[in-house]
Amino acid sequence: MRITLDHLRRYAVARSLFKPTTLGRAINKLGFVQADPIRAPARAQDLTLRHRVVDYTAGDLERRYPTLPIEEDFFVNYGFLPRAHHELMHPRSPGTEWPPARSQRAHAMLEFIRDHGAVHPRAVDAHFAHGKVTNWFGGSSNATTHLLDEMHYRGLLWVARREGGTRIYAVRTATPDPPDPSIASARFDALVDIVMHKYAPLPSLSLGHLVSQLGSGVPQWKAHRASALARAKQRFAHVRLNGIDWYWPASESPASSRWRPNEAVRLLTPFDPLVWDRRRFDIFWDWTYRFEAYTPAPKRRLGYYALPLLWHDRVIGWGNLTVTDGVLRSAFGYTHGRPPREAAFQSGRDAELARMRLFL
Repeated sequence: MRITLDHLRRYAVARSLFKPTTLGRAINKLGFVQADPIRAPARAQDLTLRHRVVDYTAGDLERRYPTLPIEEDFFVNYGFLPRAHHELMHPRSPGTEWPPARSQRAHAMLEFIRDHGAVHPRAVDAHFAHGKVTNWFGGSSNATTHLLDEMHYRGLLWVARREGGTRIYAVRTATPDPPDPSIASARFDALVDIVMHKYAPLPSLSLGHLVSQLGSGVPQWKAHRASALARAKQRFAHVRLNGIDWYWPASESPASSRWRPNEAVRLLTPFDPLVWDRRRFDIFWDWTYRFEAYTPAPKRRLGYYALPLLWHDRVIGWGNLTVTDGVLRSAFGYTHGRPPREAAFQSGRDAELARMRLFL
């Protein structure tokens, strides 16, 4: 059967919004869950999981994290992933050595954490008081917290749990070096497969961008990116539509009748797998969605944390949700200026708001 853009869009929605399951199984199916600390009305990881986990409520991932075989780490961006996926990236070699003074600080902090077990960053900072540094978005952060993050990235620490959203660190058991250098290509291919499984179908440029992003997850293998991308394009199924090459797992067929999005109305986080690739979003739904949390208020078009509004297989608008005095308040915008007139949409939107109240 000839594959069309409609097939690809329905396939993307149906495969990503799979039947809700347990938390552990959902994370395994997704392969990776992106994290973001903004709560408007909840963190991105919770907003992602609420569609895919039975009876999920905000904060369940943080509460259950210590009991699940998952890790926090940087993949194509920062988030949560199964421990088996995490192990594919380690031992991680950042490629740059710390200056002697910074290395000494890290060693002293490592010994402190080893002696005290899992520790809150405040306890480490109270002991070392390294002062302040400028963070990546121009603000000020504790130098101790900044170094803890670096130590985590380098595999010296792991996140044992969270308290109120704050990472509690413990010393990680050293990961042995891979015995065979040729394992790098196989591991990189496995990581690319995880990316594809999460975001399929992908336009060629988006696939290339994500493979490039993996260079931050496995900086020791940056030189393998071009060859890994070439192998991926040979390995994955492919079609060319309107001048764009699309890729997806070879074991699946976007034209299959099994890919049937349900009729629910859903509010998606800006970091949901269906929304994350803005290039694909524009192609599928013919409008430009932008995350505006860091845009000055007078220049915002959609809102501080506008949640894309999905109905069937169409993203038809956005919603802004706030909780004031324990009451959920909502405001919606629509790409065609007004909501669909069908009663099914109105009842579906009301049902989604009711689900959101229970989730919060």
